[in-house]
Amino acid sequence: MKTLIFIAASLLCTTALSNDWKDIPVPAPAGTNRVWKLQPQSDDFNYTHPVKEGKSRLFDKWIDFYHHPWSGPGLTLWDRDHVIVTNGCLEIPASRIMHNGLKKINTGCISSNTEVHYPLFIEARAKISNSVLASDVWMLSRDSTQEIDILEAYGADWSENADADQTWFSHRLHLSHHVFIRDPFQDYQPKDDGSWLYNEKPWREDFHCIGVHWKDPWNLDYYVDGKLVRSVSGENIIDPKGFTGGTGLSKKMDIIINVEDQDWRSSQKITPSDAELENKEDHTYRVDWIRVYKPVQAGISNP
Repeated sequence: MKTLIFIAASLLCTTALSNDWKDIPVPAPAGTNRVWKLQPQSDDFNYTHPVKEGKSRLFDKWIDFYHHPWSGPGLTLWDRDHVIVTNGCLEIPASRIMHNGLKKINTGCISSNTEVHYPLFIEARAKISNSVLASDVWMLSRDSTQEIDILEAYGADWSENADADQTWFSHRLHLSHHVFIRDPFQDYQPKDDGSWLYNEKPWREDFHCIGVHWKDPWNLDYYVDGKLVRSVSGENIIDPKGFTGGTGLSKKMDIIINVEDQDWRSSQKITPSDAELENKEDHTYRVDWIRVYKPVQAGISNP
């Protein structure tokens, strides 16, 4: 019976229609004598932002920028005007802007007003943009030393600027995490093949439900369209270099949804050309909803 439920969830998530999560079961187990309780960071994006008058519902849960005063990596320039909620979706477009004499990528970012902490299940239904830019859903501690990447993807098949094939990336989702030391800067993330999830069709072609069960500091399970696709467990893969001092992924984190032009790609000229950016549809990332659950003892009210 569980297999049938997962298949149904997958079918719901591969249409281009907006569907709220109420008919999509949580694929991860809550645990013995426990059930999932929806958390206030969840958002169906069934409203409009910006609004002409009054206060937008966006600010009940999010700020329309990064959680610190930083405008983004590399050629990225996050801008509040590039955060739009319409037609039941969060939309983050990208466009060209000249800034301090440099061609940069104007795009958007939102960050949760409140932090989340394990154990939890978090999942987004998203449609990756047809772009060499990164479409992201992630969590980051406020001291920027611990990060869980729920969704990181690059949707385009080709880079005009680099004159290079990109189909390897368009067929893969990056499901990973980072632990950092900030001074002197050091960064660890898993490099195993399992951190790149292959799909026969490019991921950009459909909406997909992508989530992570953050069980505890040493265990992460990743789910795509209702199916368990990756498990990461233990010190040898979570923090083999000891950057967390033996605590693992233990810190509270903010939820972040954004588009960005990442340094490691733009340094290889894998950044949108002016002509590519003129295609607004290709360069708009859409998130239908995001939901967050905590496991609670069975019998407690679950909204």
